[in-house]
Amino acid sequence: MEEEIMEEPIPVYLITGFLDSGKTTFINDTLSDERFSGESKTLLIMCEEGDVELSDNLSERNVVLRTIEDEEEMTEELLAAWQEEIQPEQVMIEYNGMWTLDTLYGSMPPSWMVYQEFMFAEAGSFISYNSNMRQLVYDKLKSCDLIVFNRMEKSDDFMPLHKIVRAANRNAEIGYEDINGKVFYDSVEDPLPFDKDSRKPVIADRDYAIWYRDLGEDLKTYDGMTVTFKAQAAFSDELPRGCFIVGRDLMNCCAADTAFAGLICEGGLPKNVESGDWVSVKAKIVVKEHPGYNREGPVLTKVKVSPAEAPDDPVATFY
Repeated sequence: MEEEIMEEPIPVYLITGFLDSGKTTFINDTLSDERFSGESKTLLIMCEEGDVELSDNLSERNVVLRTIEDEEEMTEELLAAWQEEIQPEQVMIEYNGMWTLDTLYGSMPPSWMVYQEFMFAEAGSFISYNSNMRQLVYDKLKSCDLIVFNRMEKSDDFMPLHKIVRAANRNAEIGYEDINGKVFYDSVEDPLPFDKDSRKPVIADRDYAIWYRDLGEDLKTYDGMTVTFKAQAAFSDELPRGCFIVGRDLMNCCAADTAFAGLICEGGLPKNVESGDWVSVKAKIVVKEHPGYNREGPVLTKVKVSPAEAPDDPVATFY
């Protein structure tokens, strides 16, 4: 039986942001740096045309340029054909800010792997973009490794920008670049709004989304904790006998991106509680395999449930 030969992953450097945010300038600077290009062949895919032009010596730097003008043109067949034709060792993509990243991720050949994702934004217009096109802004923020705000002075108030980024992404590095090209980095610490170190955190209604995300990102730390929070009860015939669910609707960026964020409970089945009723929950978290998750996950045990009033805002948000 012949062994399947695995293709070496091709690193993809993804550059996102809206028009006039500094993407092309960054690409020009990066491609001119021998530490990046060296002798490696680079496939550069441009998905929009801004005011800044690409350097005219791309071929000298072993860079092959391809363009995509419409989102519908981006398909796996096209990208795979370019890979076969060009045989790149790395790929750089300047992505159109008005396109969703799902289009790209659904079209990348299997051997392509996003190695770094950078977002660029013009500081003066970013808040307006976030107000008017939050779903598109969130789409780029949620997975970026670094966001750089251009045309920003060190004396400017950066906290509104900081808060928008942290509502979508707790791990991204945040940089601010002034008009002279000098970059300074965000050093604001974002403590959790509940006492995680106590091992018995009480989660306020407004903090459910932040807690639920932290639980997913730092699952092992929560093993054995006792937690208190407010949620809605839910029942499912697909769960084992004696199990039920508690959780809340959680909105990531907009109403269209709202889903129920629930946790499985073992035991403590409430009496006279119907699906959708609000309850106050106190339970111990045990991290283990559970058929309701089909994987390892947080299972609430020693559950104590009592009726509760709905929070002022029933939908949990990050901001």
